[in-house]
Amino acid sequence: MRPRDAATLILFRRRAGEIEVLMGRRSPRHAFMPNTFVFPGGRVDPEDGRIAPLRDLRSPVLERLQRNATARRARALGLAAIREAFEETGLAVGMPHDGRTDMDRVPASWHPFFETGLAPRLDVLDYVFRAITPRGDVRRFHARFFLADSRHAYGELGGSGELQDLQWIAIDRAVAMPATPGVTARALEEVRHRTAEAGRSHPSHPVPLYHGTRYGDRVRLDP
Repeated sequence: MRPRDAATLILFRRRAGEIEVLMGRRSPRHAFMPNTFVFPGGRVDPEDGRIAPLRDLRSPVLERLQRNATARRARALGLAAIREAFEETGLAVGMPHDGRTDMDRVPASWHPFFETGLAPRLDVLDYVFRAITPRGDVRRFHARFFLADSRHAYGELGGSGELQDLQWIAIDRAVAMPATPGVTARALEEVRHRTAEAGRSHPSHPVPLYHGTRYGDRVRLDP
């Protein structure tokens, strides 16, 4: 089974000197990674490639994504991460579109986002992690993980209910939780590294690729 493109958004904030990330529990009814604590995310939809963000990906981020995706696909990945985070948490990473958007040209899956009065922005995203589901899993994904400061996210925490028990969790606690999958723990360590300096991330850093196998987990840096 060929892995399908997917995208994840890691929203972070600084509280009492600690970095906290937004996570939720997947339903035990899910076929893929049931009953685990993860970041919001999901597969890329064709409609994600039809959205024009108000601000584009920064050059270092776009360049790194283009090492295994076209420029159009790179933008669709970032947009999918924003859309999935909005659907699953109720928080929208965007900026006011001042009614200038022609809703007749906006795909149906994006209507709820634009109805908040915001349009998505990609310039606040950093590309920090990549993971490929191993062969033999019930679902296979080629996931890109994006990082964004929660100051750029608007709305009330809630969402569709696909992620339960949504909460902000300090990185040390999140890594130690039994319900945190190995791939998520590895991504959390990268978030810790990226936000070490005053909560700022660095889009020029190498991007780790996580690839689980039946013999163990492997991580390497994209060249």
